Amino acid sequence: MFVPPVLRVFLLSLCAFPVAYLANRVSTFEEPSAVLGLGVAAVLVVFSIAYAIVRCDVPVDCIFYFFSVCAFTSVIDLIIGLEQDGYISGFMEFYMNEGEPYLRTAYGIMICYWDGSAHYILYLLMVMKISNGQSYRNVGLYWLGSLSMSMIVFLPGNVLGKYSTDIRPAFLLNIFFIVLPIWAGLRVFENSRPAPEVATDKIVAEQNKLPHQRLLDSLLLTFLVFAITFTVFRGFVSLECPLDSCFTYVYQYEPYIKDPVAYPRLQMLVYLFYALPLLCFFAYGLLVPGCTWMLDWTLIFAGAVAQAQFSHIGSSLHLRTPFTYRVPEESMWPVLLLNLLYAIGPQILALRCLRHPEFFLRVPSQTEMDLEKKQK
Repeated sequence: MFVPPVLRVFLLSLCAFPVAYLANRVSTFEEPSAVLGLGVAAVLVVFSIAYAIVRCDVPVDCIFYFFSVCAFTSVIDLIIGLEQDGYISGFMEFYMNEGEPYLRTAYGIMICYWDGSAHYILYLLMVMKISNGQSYRNVGLYWLGSLSMSMIVFLPGNVLGKYSTDIRPAFLLNIFFIVLPIWAGLRVFENSRPAPEVATDKIVAEQNKLPHQRLLDSLLLTFLVFAITFTVFRGFVSLECPLDSCFTYVYQYEPYIKDPVAYPRLQMLVYLFYALPLLCFFAYGLLVPGCTWMLDWTLIFAGAVAQAQFSHIGSSLHLRTPFTYRVPEESMWPVLLLNLLYAIGPQILALRCLRHPEFFLRVPSQTEMDLEKKQK
């Protein structure tokens, strides 16, 4: 009986539970160097098994095996998150003691949840698309943005925050999520984008409309103005701007930004120096027709902001965050609404570009238009 490759990868990823349970009972893994060795060995073994169970039946892109390993590590992260919150026990205690103890922080737990849920689903989707010979570009771009944002904040936060003295050899395992995703990102970009089947006259008609004639785009421009303002403001807050409004916000609304773990402050700075230019470019792309790059970069940005806001909001409310740095109860709803709006806006923008790309497509030349007419 033929078993679909995605089901094989799914079952392989579930092996993370018995592997973690058994490793937690081996005294050898109470040494930091042994934990690093176990991590490297697990990656190599999972890669080899994925290669062995798939290569004979279905010829697939080599990136398939990378995503298979990532699916396994996503389940490991889910186990860590569940164990740290007390839902399960006896699986990853050895790793938290001698591997990456900073994952005990609220931010560490939230990125484990994100990797064990959102990233896990994305890996399985990409595995399925690759095995079926379909384009995985859109899913891959969303994943690339999400993972990049996670690593840009998480790794420097480990080194700069109050847990910098807890760096162990297992920290080097994160190199796997830096070097290989760069290669995977290049492969995602090389994967051809499905060509949208849009008539030339429809493209021309859409691009002749003014912004106020495109209701959704007008709303998205309004969101971008809000997002730009909010990004600059929180960036100033993280830089300890002496303005009264910044002082009031950090103490009465989002004191988590001042948490000494450093993750929230780094997140605000990443928004300020990287997200802010993109937000400005997106506003330009909604005003000027033919910006084909919007189709890719809005997806990358949507994935990045989804991961960042999930981790930031969750950490600011989590019990592992000291009470003085959590969102005050009296300002809970305004803070949640602002952060949810900041998270949802990029998702709507990316969906708008995917579902109705006419405004962002290049208008064909006269020769191409004549050829299209002949074909009709």
